[in-house]
Amino acid sequence: MVGGGAAPAGAGAGWRLVRAAWAVTAVFALSNSPTPLYVYWQREMGFSPGSLTVVFAAYIAAMAVTLLIAGRAADRYGRKRVVVPGIVIALAAAVLFMTAQGLAALIAARLLVGVAVGIVVSAGMAAVVDLGGEGRRHTTSMLASIAMVFGAGLGPLVGGIVYQATDRPVVWVFAVNIALLVIALIGYAGLPLGRPPAAAPGFPWPRLPRVPARNRGHIASGAAVFAPGLTATSFVLSLGPSLLVLAAGNASPLLAGGAACVMFLAATGSQLALARLTVARLFALGTASTVLSMIAVVLTIVTENPALFVASAVFAGGAQGLGQLGGLRLIAHHVANDRRAEANAALNISGYLPAAVLTVATGYAVSAWGMFPAVTALAATLAVLGGLLGAAAYLAQGEHRTRPPRNRRLPRPPAGEPPAPLPR
Repeated sequence: MVGGGAAPAGAGAGWRLVRAAWAVTAVFALSNSPTPLYVYWQREMGFSPGSLTVVFAAYIAAMAVTLLIAGRAADRYGRKRVVVPGIVIALAAAVLFMTAQGLAALIAARLLVGVAVGIVVSAGMAAVVDLGGEGRRHTTSMLASIAMVFGAGLGPLVGGIVYQATDRPVVWVFAVNIALLVIALIGYAGLPLGRPPAAAPGFPWPRLPRVPARNRGHIASGAAVFAPGLTATSFVLSLGPSLLVLAAGNASPLLAGGAACVMFLAATGSQLALARLTVARLFALGTASTVLSMIAVVLTIVTENPALFVASAVFAGGAQGLGQLGGLRLIAHHVANDRRAEANAALNISGYLPAAVLTVATGYAVSAWGMFPAVTALAATLAVLGGLLGAAAYLAQGEHRTRPPRNRRLPRPPAGEPPAPLPR
């Protein structure tokens, strides 16, 4: 077996792909389920918007550290040996969220979620590509990306609906998440993902992910668009509820959760609708979406119109989705199987670290300067940097017209001649 021990595509391959993708979806649903509850926790525990961004940053910090290990561990020991413990860690985080009584417990729960997410974005998403086989990498890279953003949108939607439907929202939100994770754990147990035959001995101690020199440009191009888009969605998730309260006067958890859900549905829909575009065009549209999202954020504060906040969420979702799809597509097509999980880790570290720094800085700037100056500074910084990086990524990938394979009709040979060989 190669690439983590995936079985070749065949009978039941579609069901195996669904089970592998569901693990990614379930863990990401947990990661964003707290979004509509942050207003409730702020009121009950009395912490500031700056503290709220620290809760979010704890998740990103834990995920970043996990990515220093998880990708190489999955390439060395096999995907399942890494992903199954990640699902168990996510279950522990859900229980901790359910019983949290203070800010420290929320931070601890977010740390555990960060570990679980770091595992599934490297090992779990690589497993989806592996299970599809070499001939389906275009499709399975999109499936892995959609599994991530669909879960990220499902979490806040479930959280917002449950919040409105019960007077014990925290217990029931995470009870639903526990059920989703248990289903994922049962489904993953029987997947044909064994240990690679040439696994190196020893523990993969933390270090920055390394990819072959020929692939570094692919990772850099993906990160140049994925990182600004991810920063935009991170802003909506961490400071969106506070923005709705302070700027729009609306503290509805259903609106906060619904906006986050719409954001990730936009990420899913943009990938499905634009899947046949070249990577360069995906990057161009992702960059434009980041800029438009930041413009809409500033207009939300100026006009105090929640509809503009939803528009900013939609553009942010499109930015992250298209940047992520382009980056994963480059990895699926150009990185060898036994380095794919580590390459996924490199892409995500390049995206999540800038998102963490800018989001936390903005949270504390809101407390020090006020909403308008802080958010305007973030929006301007992200729009300018995102535009420049996106332009560089577009130019770097402009020569690579990576499209899904199309069924082409071969010319009929003249009578009496053998048929032409199939193109390789």
